[in-house]
Amino acid sequence: MHHDRMNELIRYRGYRYPPEVISYTVWLCYRFTLSFRDIEDLLAERGVMVSYESIRLWCHKFGPAYARRLRKGAGSEVSPQIQLCYQPVK
Repeated sequence: MHHDRMNELIRYRGYRYPPEVISYTVWLCYRFTLSFRDIEDLLAERGVMVSYESIRLWCHKFGPAYARRLRKGAGSEVSPQIQLCYQPVK
């Protein structure tokens, strides 16, 4: 396993959601300056039920590193390749 991927998995260990969802959420927040509730709504439309409080905590913990990478012009590297399929919530 690639060293960077291993570090990423360790960093996200213990969270209920997969690293792809967390990184996508934080990327949305820092890339588009959306509110936590806006992001909560966007994710819910795609079938991912997460509270705005969890989003706030993720952004507080993981956000500074994402923001540094965005400021350095590494935007294409930061944006996660995630495919959130639209699934209606019953």
